[in-house]
Amino acid sequence: MTTQQIKQHDRYKHGQFALVLSLVFTIFFLYQAFIHLTTVYTLLALAFLIESIIQSVLLHRLVKEGITPVAHSKLTRALTLLQVFSLFSGNVFTASFGFRLRQEKETISYTFMTYIFIADVFLVALTALNIFKPYVTNSFLVILISLVVLTVTDGLLIHYLKPDLMETKQLTARMRLLIIFLVITALTGNVIRLLLSYQLYIHYIQTDVSKREQSSQFWQKITRSFTAMLGLLFIVIIFSLSWMSTFTFVESFAVENNYQTLLLEPSLTHPFGTDNFGRDVYSRVVRGGVISLSIGVLTTLIPMLIGGVLGAISGYFHPLVDQTVMRILDALYAIPGILLAIAIIAAFGSNTTNLVIALSIGAIPMFARTMRANVLMIKNLEYIEASRAIGESEWKILFKHIVPNALAPMIVRATLAIGTAVIATSSLSFLGLGVEPHVPEWGNVLRVGSTYLETEPYLAIFPGLSIILLVLSFNFLGDGVRDALDPKMH
Repeated sequence: MTTQQIKQHDRYKHGQFALVLSLVFTIFFLYQAFIHLTTVYTLLALAFLIESIIQSVLLHRLVKEGITPVAHSKLTRALTLLQVFSLFSGNVFTASFGFRLRQEKETISYTFMTYIFIADVFLVALTALNIFKPYVTNSFLVILISLVVLTVTDGLLIHYLKPDLMETKQLTARMRLLIIFLVITALTGNVIRLLLSYQLYIHYIQTDVSKREQSSQFWQKITRSFTAMLGLLFIVIIFSLSWMSTFTFVESFAVENNYQTLLLEPSLTHPFGTDNFGRDVYSRVVRGGVISLSIGVLTTLIPMLIGGVLGAISGYFHPLVDQTVMRILDALYAIPGILLAIAIIAAFGSNTTNLVIALSIGAIPMFARTMRANVLMIKNLEYIEASRAIGESEWKILFKHIVPNALAPMIVRATLAIGTAVIATSSLSFLGLGVEPHVPEWGNVLRVGSTYLETEPYLAIFPGLSIILLVLSFNFLGDGVRDALDPKMH
């Protein structure tokens, strides 16, 4: 490969992306170390700086030696291994590049297993911070040890299993046990386990070759997109940490007032500090993750379902039905979603249920228009005419033959819309129009922190970064799904 071809390769671009983000976090930790004069930030800044230097050297050597591991010298392989171990300093960017560079052949199973392992390490590390709290839950130690054992097991699976778990077509007893293991351990909230088990199930059980190949091609495109996989990784980390916090975090630290710990700076006991009521901000951000994520998903799925049905009916049936439904939705679409939500909440009160309803109503026209456009393109195709010719009912044709083939753009739209819904949820909570004030939702946490921006900026920085990270993750994942599903992109 020429130098230009190497620099255009997905792996090299992944390395450049990892280097830039590693440098950004190095600067951030240096700034925090300068402001707070703490050893933790200094060590993190030093670790990220060293890893950034190694990453830069590694990229330079890749240009000389090539992308494939077979052509790499011993020094390059050693540097790659060092980047894998950078995971334990929290540098997920260089670590994911190190794992990817060690692959002889990029496979779906190996990529999923590496990201499962990375998510496990973060879950263990972030959960283990509770050790420094005054007390922990009764189940904390048992769950933490179980998570450590699970992480070690995943590391051993990466090392000992074949890089490609889908080389053969026969479902062996060992593979059946692996699928069962992945499904059971997905209870930790790591949905990548479910994705891998589903892909293995499709590969070994699905008899329709075309569906099997279609699924394989889709996930191959997703796993080769490092931005999509990073987005999926951060979503999984946030969800699994928030889900497991039900069993590992003491709820009172997040919701009960403690006037002996007012406005404390970040420390091992309180990693994000405490707010003006003495509540632990780290616990509030972690517990609030599942709330923000759940509301974001609900306010996307509900309008997707309602809008999808209305759009399908509008696009398929008589023009009079189309005009009636779409003109009503156009009138609703003309009202800005956030203003409509504010009006509904002001009329019916501020609580979680009203928030979900308010945000869902405003998003219905968007999904309806997307589904209608797809139905209009599909309804006159030959296989639809053939279904009519054999006497199938209009409703059966619509929901059996048309809607399933019109779902791809809806899925892309939904993935991107979740990020928007999270922002809207946090914005309304920030204004005092979202969930109840005592609930540890990110908008509520950010609202409290905004009062102390000049004196205790960390109270607003950490929940703000959490919102940004989750929204960016869904946008990255949505872009990857769009590229994988849109034939025009290929």
